[in-house]
Amino acid sequence: MKILVLGGTRFFGIHMVNELLINGHEVTIATRGKVQDSFGDKVNRIIFDRTNVSSMKEMFADAYYDVVIDKIAYSSDDIKSAMETINCGKYIYTSSTAIYQPKHMNTKEEDFDGTAGKLIWCSRADFDYAEIKRHAEYALWQEYSDRNWVAVRYPFVIGKDDYTKRLLFYVEHVIKSIPMHIDNIDCQMGYIRSDEAGKFMAFLVEKDFLGAVNGCSSGTISLREIIAYVENKTRTKAIIDNLGENAPYNGEPEYSINIQKAQSLGFPFSSLNDWIYDLLDYYIEFTSRITN
Repeated sequence: MKILVLGGTRFFGIHMVNELLINGHEVTIATRGKVQDSFGDKVNRIIFDRTNVSSMKEMFADAYYDVVIDKIAYSSDDIKSAMETINCGKYIYTSSTAIYQPKHMNTKEEDFDGTAGKLIWCSRADFDYAEIKRHAEYALWQEYSDRNWVAVRYPFVIGKDDYTKRLLFYVEHVIKSIPMHIDNIDCQMGYIRSDEAGKFMAFLVEKDFLGAVNGCSSGTISLREIIAYVENKTRTKAIIDNLGENAPYNGEPEYSINIQKAQSLGFPFSSLNDWIYDLLDYYIEFTSRITN
C-alpha cells in the first residue's frame, strides 16, 4: 500500500514506520524536516508546515494515498487540515485515552461518545491536552462521519526511548532521594510499550476496521508498586512529601483500559508485568551510571 505518515520520526512513530517497511508498504513521511531520521532511502520525504493549510493543499493536490497515519494531529483544526487537503482511502489518527471523562477500571471505547459533545474548531494552544484531543475526535465523529477513519486511543506510552522521561522521574527521585509529591500513589494504571504502540498502528493499516479502538498492554500497576521495586533493587528509600516536586502522573485516576476490540482484530498485546520490570531495571542502571 501507499502510506503517508504525518510525523513518524520520533518515539513510537519510528517503530511504526519500521514495521510498515517490514510489511512491504511504500512509505512517505511528511514532517517539518527538523528531526533527522534513520530510514535512509527506504522512505520518501515531504517537508511541510502543518499549520499552513494553503501550503498543504498545494503539497498534496495531486497525490492519493491508500492510508494516511497522522501522528502529529492534536486539535480539531489539525483534523480539518488533513481531511480537507489530503486524498486518501483511510485516515488513522493517534488519539488518547485522556479523552475519557474520566478513565476508570475497564474503560471501553463506548465510554466516550464523539457524537454527543459540542465541537469547537480550535488549535492546540486553546485548551488543555485532554480537551484538545476530545475536540479532535468530535471533528471526526461529527464532521467527517462519512470518511474512513480510525482513532487509536493510547494511555501513557513508555519505553527506553521515551523522550518525556515521566516514568524515569520516579526512578531518579527514589535513587537520588529527591522528595516527590504524588497524589495517586495507590491508583492502578495502564501503559503501553513504545514498540507495541508503533506496531499496532502499522497493524491497523491492513485491517478492515473503522472507528475508535483502545490500545494498551494488559494489566495495571500502581506507582507504589513501581517505587517499591526501585527501592528494593537499589536499597534506597523514596521520600514522599507534599512539598516535594510534583510527579508527572499526578491527577491520574485509577483505571484500566479494555482492549477486547483490538484483540478481536488479532493483535497480541503483551502483559504489562512481562516487561515493566525490565524497563525499570534499564532506568535504574541508567540513573545509577550517570549519578556515580
